Amino acid sequence: MNHHARSTAVEIKNLSFSYGKRNVLHDIHLKIAAGSFLALVGPNGSGKSTLIKCILGLLPPVTGTITLFGQPVEKFHDWNAVGFVSQKANSFNTGFPATVFEVVSMGLYGKIGLFRFLTRRHKEKIKEAIQQVGMEEYMHQNIGELSGGQQQRVFIARALVSDPKLLILDEPTVGVDAKSVSNFYSMLKKLNREHGMTLLLVTHDIGAVSEYITDVACLNKCLHFHGDTEEFENKKDEMMSAIYGHNVHVIKHNHDHEHHEHEHDHDRSRFR
Repeated sequence: MNHHARSTAVEIKNLSFSYGKRNVLHDIHLKIAAGSFLALVGPNGSGKSTLIKCILGLLPPVTGTITLFGQPVEKFHDWNAVGFVSQKANSFNTGFPATVFEVVSMGLYGKIGLFRFLTRRHKEKIKEAIQQVGMEEYMHQNIGELSGGQQQRVFIARALVSDPKLLILDEPTVGVDAKSVSNFYSMLKKLNREHGMTLLLVTHDIGAVSEYITDVACLNKCLHFHGDTEEFENKKDEMMSAIYGHNVHVIKHNHDHEHHEHEHDHDRSRFR
């Protein structure tokens, strides 16, 4: 593998996608450097989830190409290198009969096959992933008894257990309280900075993540902006107004103040 391929986690060229006649993504060019922490922002219906599905190989683009670590997505086989954490749709009801350890072990099934016994090494990997997200105290607790924020940490551990090089998170803090959100992003920053993991975070709340991320991409069917966080900071109100279609002012959250708590409790755009 050449150096260029090794230093790029995801490369998207000329990507367009339509559902029937409805054009959802138009001529997207996006390169995500290995080791970066990219926030993908845009309004509802902007194509963010469709773009993620294309990157994950779940939807074939109408035109254009996607490569993961230098391999065309349609020929890419090392899916253990790509972790995915969806929204709180993953939430388990209180009666769901699985412990944190068991849920995280599900992330290894791709490697060991569904009915193989877990070896000592597998068990160590599961414990390591649980420790990485700070949930070791809850290892043998039922997942349904945990708070939303704790459950999301468990889903991240499930994604981490196969040692991904790229972790994609789709609105992972919906319904999670403000203090948990702050801790959650600090944990992601640590995975990015200390473990060199490439992170792609789909979010509405750019104000809440600006101190953690390295890069921003603004999407509304077309890609309106892609650059580092400093460049985005200089243009953010102009950029967000362009993709939301009206004047927008990005609020930078202070997670230590209680009056911001409720802004995180609802799944809604937090731009003013």
